Amino acid sequence: MAIDIGPSEADENQEMSTINVVPLTDVMLVLLIIFLITIPVVIQAVPVELPKVVYEPTTTKPENVSLSIKAAPNGECEVYWNLSQVHTQQLLDLAVAKLKREIDRQGGPTAPGLELPEAHIRGDINTPYRCIGGAIYTLQRAGFARIGFISQPPAGYVTARY
Repeated sequence: MAIDIGPSEADENQEMSTINVVPLTDVMLVLLIIFLITIPVVIQAVPVELPKVVYEPTTTKPENVSLSIKAAPNGECEVYWNLSQVHTQQLLDLAVAKLKREIDRQGGPTAPGLELPEAHIRGDINTPYRCIGGAIYTLQRAGFARIGFISQPPAGYVTARY
């Protein structure tokens, strides 16, 4: 480390050409330490294992419910139970009745090996989420525990079997 005391008495009018970099170095080291401490705090990641998306053909059972949902041109939601259009209250009533019939057919709510029907939803790609979410909420209120989505695999996709 060298110290420049300045120009001598004889060279009083000569310019000083050296820069004192010690304050600059101190500031840079302080900033480096601050960044090293704050970066791990700011960058936090929760370890989440996302599911692998694999197209699996579904086996349609007669007791399952098939819903088709699309948006009408006026912005309303159109929900179809099989092929007939229903409103929210009608969907709830039909779903409750379907579950009651299926439970009674299998021997009542305490029957061993009770298998409840599933609901399969086909949603148009341009349908707002509020339409599909509303139908899911209504089916859950009715008592459906298994609700799935029917989708079309991309072109050229090979079905994987495990």
